[in-house]
Amino acid sequence: MLDIKNLLVRRGEGALAHHVRLPHLHIGAGKILAITGESGSGKSTLLEAIGLLLAPVELERFRLGPAGAQEDIAQLLSGDDQPALAAVRSRHLGFILQSGGLLPFLSVRDNISLPRRLLGMSANSAHVDHAVEVLRLQGLLDRQPQALSIGERQRVACVRAIAHEPLLLLADEPTAALDPHSARRLFELLLSLVSSMGLSALVVSHDWALLKDFGLPRLGAISRQGETLFEPMD
Repeated sequence: MLDIKNLLVRRGEGALAHHVRLPHLHIGAGKILAITGESGSGKSTLLEAIGLLLAPVELERFRLGPAGAQEDIAQLLSGDDQPALAAVRSRHLGFILQSGGLLPFLSVRDNISLPRRLLGMSANSAHVDHAVEVLRLQGLLDRQPQALSIGERQRVACVRAIAHEPLLLLADEPTAALDPHSARRLFELLLSLVSSMGLSALVVSHDWALLKDFGLPRLGAISRQGETLFEPMD
């Protein structure tokens, strides 16, 4: 589903530049991979590059999609084809941000349905209904984001991220604002949705205990002078 080779991203310039390097990454459909590392190691930077929000300075291969129908993202990046890259982001990627990122002037229901509406998809979705039920959001659907707790907003953001049934889910510390019980329920939901919908997912997380409990494979940060290398970890 996701195949990347020799991705290099640079933050800053000159002596202050820091490089984030990903030699290789392959994730199949229905699989979830955790990205771990110390604070400031470049986990979010890597996620932004994979999410097409940050252009790499080097890239050998970047393909997304099912076998036989993969899109050559590296070619789009090389040609700086911004309309095509925007189309990939809106249709094939789902984002869960640390801040939630909900639109304050829309209800919870409308925040969740917005990605589907923008893509001309049907408003009805069994996946969305299941996610709303598991995360106990039924009683919050008509509220505005400002009337929700931080944890409630994050749960809504998770449902919104999968509402349009993307190919790849990118989550940046999705459980950071949740209590342990809600964090576990959220991870259970993500694993269930990734499996049932055949998504691929990358989840940045500092919750080592939770990752260990769920047995998630990890892409870990190896930091050295001026560079962070992300490699598979046992």
